[in-house]
Amino acid sequence: MVFPRAIQAVIFDMDGLLIDSEGLVRQGILRAADNLGFHMPISLCAAMVGLPVNQALDMIQSHFGPDFSMERYLIEERREIDALFAEGVALKTGVLELLDRLDELGLPRAVATSSGRNSARTNLTSNNIFHRFGAIVAREDVPRHKPNPDPFLKAAGLLGIAPEACLALEDSHNGVRAAHAAGMMTVMVPDLLDPTEEMQEKCVHIAQSLHDVVRMLDGSSAILAQGVETAGG
Repeated sequence: MVFPRAIQAVIFDMDGLLIDSEGLVRQGILRAADNLGFHMPISLCAAMVGLPVNQALDMIQSHFGPDFSMERYLIEERREIDALFAEGVALKTGVLELLDRLDELGLPRAVATSSGRNSARTNLTSNNIFHRFGAIVAREDVPRHKPNPDPFLKAAGLLGIAPEACLALEDSHNGVRAAHAAGMMTVMVPDLLDPTEEMQEKCVHIAQSLHDVVRMLDGSSAILAQGVETAGG
């Protein structure tokens, strides 16, 4: 796979891309609603993937109506999700291999997530990869969130790399929209959401896993490592 431009940095999403958290969050959301006697449609859960918390909560309130007690729901959701996360949130397959390859290539990298700063630090630190990123852009760091490009533009700015020279890795539709709007070369690695025709159009590739991304980098003639083309370039 040949990328359309030289890659000078890589910007990662976190939930569902670096850590296997999206399924746990979905399970907690479904349990919380069920505990209160409400049915949470899977389609609603899917629509919330990749959104910041406040927007997701607005969608829940809108779906169930004004009589739905968001305060009670949040207590149940937090309890259920905390219990699931307490058992540990594993890295997605291929994360360490990809980070190792980026080290070899000398490519800087950052995280652009819709999660809060504390959540990002906790989950990345517990998996011993927090230190492997040159910048972390969390929910509090930008005025607008995915699908707006702000998180990706902020991450590129912190790395000092032009957005169009960045490879963005995302698992969600809103994340892909954000990265594409930022002008980045975007690869979707699906987690809970299947790629749509829109995703195909906005991405340079749809990968099955991060192992695929490693192979793409190894086979690309458009990689720049600290200004020097790698072998094969």
